Amino acid sequence: MSEKQIFIFGAGYSGKAFARANRDAAVILGTTRSDEKFDALRQAGIAPLLFDGALTGEIGEALAKTTHLVISVAPEEAGDPVLNAAREAITGMPALEWIGYLSTVGVYGDYGGAWVDETAACRPVSKRSVMRVEAEQAWLKLGAEIGKPVAILRLSGIYGPGRNALVNLENGTARRLVKPDQVFNRIHCDDIAGALWRLVEGNTGGIFNVTDDEPAPPQDVVAYAASLMGVEPPPEIPFDTAQLSPMARSFYGENKRVANAAIKAAGYSLRFPDYRAAFDHMWASGDWRDGEARSPMKR
Repeated sequence: MSEKQIFIFGAGYSGKAFARANRDAAVILGTTRSDEKFDALRQAGIAPLLFDGALTGEIGEALAKTTHLVISVAPEEAGDPVLNAAREAITGMPALEWIGYLSTVGVYGDYGGAWVDETAACRPVSKRSVMRVEAEQAWLKLGAEIGKPVAILRLSGIYGPGRNALVNLENGTARRLVKPDQVFNRIHCDDIAGALWRLVEGNTGGIFNVTDDEPAPPQDVVAYAASLMGVEPPPEIPFDTAQLSPMARSFYGENKRVANAAIKAAGYSLRFPDYRAAFDHMWASGDWRDGEARSPMKR
């Protein structure tokens, strides 16, 4: 089998985690909006390209050799930016075997704390989640038109090195908001990387919730991180009186427990099945700040 060439539209936090984990197994290219981020992409094992909504000749040349296409760009009012700019190029990609689209569990909307799986109806609440549903459908339709498998990865709350409650406690931004019976699922970026690679390896299409096993109250995660650090957790703040941005408040308007049997059935085993396993690893390895291992912070 010829070497895989993977092209990531929108090589941000999740894309870089994927590349770091799989840089020796494939040629990986990825886009960013700013050439100031080129070095960070190169360090992750990604050959960087600029994409700000317009298809360049350089991107076109790369797509012509790409076997696996990953889209991690948020939709906009005018539709999916990648489809808007590159539909024709993607339709004509001679080496293309598979398409992956990174979406969000926000597409399900609010289920009052009940369990949802991939068969649950999408009842998006926020405008951004409505646009996600539309983008998912557009990619699935394109895949059907060109006869290529499309995998939709619905991600729960993403965390990992540099983006977690340990960092927030260290810099003083951690809060323990308490809304009775509210839970969220989460997913460590290494498990996004692993699940995505499993689907790439098998050219597997379908819809997959990429999420941990344990929906949990957000204040419990902060308290657990504080216990690892040996510091007092911040005081609990009732949700009703908390000062929140409209976007932050909207997250709490959706309450559900997200099931992940489909990605396991596709052959992926979670590295971090719950937040405690992930935080234990990040704290012990010292990679919680920015991914570079160092000694746990002394207090």
